[in-house]
Amino acid sequence: MSQELERVYTIPLGKVLISQSQHRAVRAINMIKEFAQHHMKVEIIKIDEELAHQIWARGVRSPPRKIKVRMSKTDEGYVLVSPYFDDVESSVAPQKETKKIDDKVDAAEEAPAKEEAPAKEEAPAKEEAPAKD
Repeated sequence: MSQELERVYTIPLGKVLISQSQHRAVRAINMIKEFAQHHMKVEIIKIDEELAHQIWARGVRSPPRKIKVRMSKTDEGYVLVSPYFDDVESSVAPQKETKKIDDKVDAAEEAPAKEEAPAKEEAPAKEEAPAKD
């Protein structure tokens, strides 16, 4: 194998609920290993620490119902299973948000200068009207 093979899968973990509540997270880890062996055709499976933290984040009794992972087969002969993060969407979104914020900040700086002058003119006019009564 001169080339690394990488695939993204969504693993359904709903059958974890069949097992006892004290063993659900452990069963979820075992189900991920079985899924990786079946789909990647390799016996040695290594699970990334971040993925294990995602499984165990809500405790042993309530692991997630499904999880999206990236499986990469390496030259050493094992499969590394890590959590999948969509990098393309996350890098595009902040650029758009910062432009919108900058536009709003520029508009906000101009607007108070215009609003302050009319506010001062209106205030004396209201004071004069009750004095005439």
